[in-house]
Amino acid sequence: MRRLLIAGAVIAALLVPSSAALAAPHNPTGEYAKFGWCPLNNPEVNFCFHSETKSGFLTIGKKTTPIVNTQVLQGGLKVTPAFESTFYAAEENNTLVKTPQPVPGGLLGITAPSWWPKFLRDLFNDTINNGFTGVTATVELVKPVQFSLINSILRTGTSTVLPVKVKLSNPFLGNSCYIGSSSQPITLNLTTGTTAPPAPNQPIEGSSGDLGGNPQLTIQSLKNTKLVDNSFAVPGANGCGGLFSFLIDPFVESIVGIPSAAGTNTAVLEGDVLIAKKQAVIESE
Repeated sequence: MRRLLIAGAVIAALLVPSSAALAAPHNPTGEYAKFGWCPLNNPEVNFCFHSETKSGFLTIGKKTTPIVNTQVLQGGLKVTPAFESTFYAAEENNTLVKTPQPVPGGLLGITAPSWWPKFLRDLFNDTINNGFTGVTATVELVKPVQFSLINSILRTGTSTVLPVKVKLSNPFLGNSCYIGSSSQPITLNLTTGTTAPPAPNQPIEGSSGDLGGNPQLTIQSLKNTKLVDNSFAVPGANGCGGLFSFLIDPFVESIVGIPSAAGTNTAVLEGDVLIAKKQAVIESE
């Protein structure tokens, strides 16, 4: 009940109108500078959204990749007095900023399969011997984001739905090596509450963080949030090695341990969320 009252107060404060008209091009300043990609010209939007994941990890199959580079999710929101919220993509499709994360170990210590053709084994070994063992993983959005402000605050149900694919980058893997795809995404149903995963995963607890904001109540914040999901499945790899993907995709899958069923993967995203009145963002220009 306390969180419901707080949520009501937060949204009521944000819904108080201000007087500015739309302006273009937009270039917010000061404390509103982070909302530069907010779709201000969309008449449905009444809030701007900016989320920074600063720590956590993504476990897919046998591989765990920590989040060491801040991952930004941004866009616009339409929030109604009934607490219903709709997420709108950021301008220029910059909703989920492509941010490579280093994969611990990369290809270090991995040998080419004996069943590969000799020229492909030699190419792989030359890549490794020349020190190109590093691999980065970049999460890319493939379908629209769904976000529920009230679920985030009350720690119930799904807070954020992220349909994504993961790009693996390394000179040997080429420029089109992905886990998941637009037609078969990895769908994260993230919650600030407690998960209910299938076996063998155990429940993990999220957090809605600490509610705050600026004195003018034009920016509200959820600091130190923890979004979690360990109920999602992960499909196989595709496009690795370009023309030789029919040989390299199975190799990648054996290293990562995919496809992996629901209950064997985990996402933990820790960071901060900022929500600002669209009109206040415009006024700061």
